[in-house]
Amino acid sequence: MPVVLDARVSPRLSIVAPCYNEEAGLEEFYRRMTVAAQATAGSDYEFVLLNDGSSDRTWAIMTDLVRRDPHVVAVNLARRHGHQLAITAGLYTCRGERILMIDADLQDPPELLADMWRLMDSAEADVVYGVRRQREGETMLKRGTAALFYRLMQRIGHADLPADAGDFRLMTRRVLDILNSMPEQHRFIRGMVSWIGLRQLPIQYDRAARTTGASNYPLARMIGLVG
Repeated sequence: MPVVLDARVSPRLSIVAPCYNEEAGLEEFYRRMTVAAQATAGSDYEFVLLNDGSSDRTWAIMTDLVRRDPHVVAVNLARRHGHQLAITAGLYTCRGERILMIDADLQDPPELLADMWRLMDSAEADVVYGVRRQREGETMLKRGTAALFYRLMQRIGHADLPADAGDFRLMTRRVLDILNSMPEQHRFIRGMVSWIGLRQLPIQYDRAARTTGASNYPLARMIGLVG
């Protein structure tokens, strides 16, 4: 059943979540994120879920969520385009006044939304981005390659890119409109948002271990972002 978006309606909150082979945890992500969204924005929110070429039942679960919940918008990409382009598709689709970017694997806690929202209000910030204080369940190799990645990115021009900050962030429509107007085709969202400027503030959290699936950012893919 096609999803029809009413262009006149701008919900207070859009949640943009790319998904790749997330059948084992997608229902739980939806449940927890719904509780967090309702506690923050009441009923004035939308879910934008992107199926990035999954080979499991991720799309079937998404279509079931659309039938059950009018807040959910599901986008089925024609093939796997990768995490950054999947997020990009969601950012062009969403209509909210504020936008939360979050992965569906529950490593980044949906419950942090309330604190991010309060910080954005109190500090009049345009972006509140998550900074990983601890990374549970990650090997020494994974932590080392992540640290190397951020050093490389800072050396090649992303001088303001915060270390240990991924794409998990809350941002205003003002930032999103600027981001969506940028012409880059090889997109590195967190670097582009950092480049935009305006008032951007960190919020620390402990990143949970992945309980299902595999990382979308092995070393080779991280190197691809640098290139």
